[in-house]
Amino acid sequence: MTYQKLTKTEEEIMQMLWDQEEPSTVSQLIKRMEEPHPPHSTISSIVRILEKKEFVSYKAYGRTHVYFPVVGKKEYTKFSVKKIVSNYFEGSMNELVSFLVQENDLSLKDLGQLVDKLKKDEE
Repeated sequence: MTYQKLTKTEEEIMQMLWDQEEPSTVSQLIKRMEEPHPPHSTISSIVRILEKKEFVSYKAYGRTHVYFPVVGKKEYTKFSVKKIVSNYFEGSMNELVSFLVQENDLSLKDLGQLVDKLKKDEE
């Protein structure tokens, strides 16, 4: 499935929904945010955008809507990594890994452990 890219704020809201075990109202999301809390209308608008992008859905209880993710964190992470690789590394995972090693974001030891883990997963 192809997803639309999320803005930073949309991703923050999704992270909160992914991290929770239970669906949330807009008010519950706002309570989990740092002070000063954003206006209810702002977060409500962002959640509705996420609904239009088909990342969240809701159940209505009277006038109260309780939101829950319909796109999993793992699914969106996979999409995001593929997009980064496509846009910045000519579609090559090797280029991405090489970049991470060169920038010291991934040590050779970490790389070796990753290779070992992948080999175990194949068995």
